[in-house]
Amino acid sequence: MPELKVWELPSLVCHGGKYPAWYDVVVGQFSDIEEVDWVLVNTFYELEKEVADWMSKIWKFGTIGPTIPSMYLDKRLKNNKDYGLNLLNPNTNTNTCMEWLNTKPNGSVVYVSFGSLAQLGVEQMAEVAWGLKETDGYFLWVVREPEESKLPNDFKAMTGEKGLIVRWCPQLEVLNHESVGCFVSHCGYNSVLEALSLGVPMVAMPQWADQPTNAKYVEDVWGIGIRALADGKGIVRREIIKQCIDEVIKGGERGKEMKKYSIKWKDLAVKAADHGGSSDNNIDEFVAKLLPNH
Repeated sequence: MPELKVWELPSLVCHGGKYPAWYDVVVGQFSDIEEVDWVLVNTFYELEKEVADWMSKIWKFGTIGPTIPSMYLDKRLKNNKDYGLNLLNPNTNTNTCMEWLNTKPNGSVVYVSFGSLAQLGVEQMAEVAWGLKETDGYFLWVVREPEESKLPNDFKAMTGEKGLIVRWCPQLEVLNHESVGCFVSHCGYNSVLEALSLGVPMVAMPQWADQPTNAKYVEDVWGIGIRALADGKGIVRREIIKQCIDEVIKGGERGKEMKKYSIKWKDLAVKAADHGGSSDNNIDEFVAKLLPNH
């Protein structure tokens, strides 16, 4: 792994004791790992070669990702278009998001989502809102129903021409849309893997758990994004948010580099999942061990 500063470690480590219930879940998940026959991980070999090689010396280890629906990767399973489950009820008409995106130029939309669990404070919500308002492009922002009261007064009305705020959206479809040029994310691992697999550069605003480490990889290891750094109060200010989004969307030298790496990893993700790819081969090997006569 790369050298990590203390604040780049998972919050369960650098803020020991702060999240006792989640700590117990994570530690418990690995309590019997010495007894297992296989360790299968939702990544792909080309993405984390050094770590995969090291772990393979300890366990029977296989990379089997990205575990996102086939129609966004190798397209070998024609009906495999979604996960088949959602943590939140999809209470927004899918067509609303997609029809709105269809009216926007290629690469002009900033998609913003902080996942199903992260909760931003009122001050941070305001900074995100005004940062989005000050950017030149458009934005699609997922704000869960319990979080809506944290939006600045009349913000929706003030930004109706350039922004769409919804309670839920089909994230894979959105990230796959040609009008989306940037993903502002909390850097939950699933969201990072989806953006990487679909070639969308990121602005990272990690909140807790593994997200600070994921954000480190997004910027410094995989080169597909930039971290919007918080101030001494732990708040990412609107000027920083705007600056980071502009870096990605406007296509300066750093933005071009991010896009180049995003395309590189997207291509490698597809190859890993496709017939004969590293993840495909690992799944075949695993199945052959379970069903030796098939």
